[in-house]
Amino acid sequence: MFEFQQYLGFLLFLTILTMGFWLMIFLINFVFYWIGGAMWEMWKEKRANRLAENEQA
Repeated sequence: MFEFQQYLGFLLFLTILTMGFWLMIFLINFVFYWIGGAMWEMWKEKRANRLAENEQA
């Protein structure tokens, strides 16, 4: 059967795998948040420019 060191190695592997998985999920969400914020700011800037052009006319 398994020895205790193999069991600890397996637990260490699962811990590292789980930490890597959650780090990947966190970083993907951070990138989507970054892209969404950049698009929102670009939309607000275009809207402000359009409103400024309408006021001048």
